[in-house]
Amino acid sequence: MTSAADRLQERFEQRAARAEALAEAPSSGREPLRFAAGLFRAQGRAAAGVLEQHARAPLSGTLDQDLPRIEEPLRSVMRFLAKSGPMGLRDGAASRAAEPADLFAARLRTAWTGGPEERQDYLSHAVLRAYAEALVHTGVQLDRPRTPGSGRCPACGAPPSISFRKSMASSDGAARFLGCGLCGTEWQTNRVRCPSCGETDPQKLPGWQSETHPAARVEACETCQRYVKSVDLTLDARAVPEVDELRSLSMDLWAVERGYVRLEPGLAGL
Repeated sequence: MTSAADRLQERFEQRAARAEALAEAPSSGREPLRFAAGLFRAQGRAAAGVLEQHARAPLSGTLDQDLPRIEEPLRSVMRFLAKSGPMGLRDGAASRAAEPADLFAARLRTAWTGGPEERQDYLSHAVLRAYAEALVHTGVQLDRPRTPGSGRCPACGAPPSISFRKSMASSDGAARFLGCGLCGTEWQTNRVRCPSCGETDPQKLPGWQSETHPAARVEACETCQRYVKSVDLTLDARAVPEVDELRSLSMDLWAVERGYVRLEPGLAGL
């Protein structure tokens, strides 16, 4: 019988395989995709380690309580980033990987419970994904700050890192979904609504596409000046939104140049 840890690791492996397949395609951003493949595998191994601890004695979903038992799996992700991450991340990751337990825990705690700026700490976010997705996968409620009535993840309270559209038998046209970059949860949402501030006026929610990347779209909001990237799965049902969006990083740069800020960074840190 397949264990919960094996099933969870397979979820990460499917993302890694998609990244590797896209990296071989012409005109793809090979380096971000290859990095993503390695990161998913490192996170998958760490998530399996978290579940092994959970199987011995249930974890609480409160980071402070759980960290002493899961510190080593989480450090393994930081070591991957120090060895194989983009050059701009390696020195910082190497320093973090060597931190004493109290400082290592303090930085993760700040990213877990702090304000939006602290939670956009890329290194901590990449490490905490293994913990968050492992516990959400097993039904453990995460002890994190929540904003009731917002467009945030229903499982962990994090802002969505990606949007996507796919055909639904019960929907008139493609339905819109949001995806969480912290715990991997996906949920359906309104087609015309800013997930950051809740704006619903179509005139204030511009969107842009590129002939180079027809499946990708920038969904922006003029009210809060935030945006989220969207991937159209009706064009390619094999797409994995948080992976496929890495092919269109030029669109993120385009949006930033026009004064928009991504609601939650993707795998490339943009």
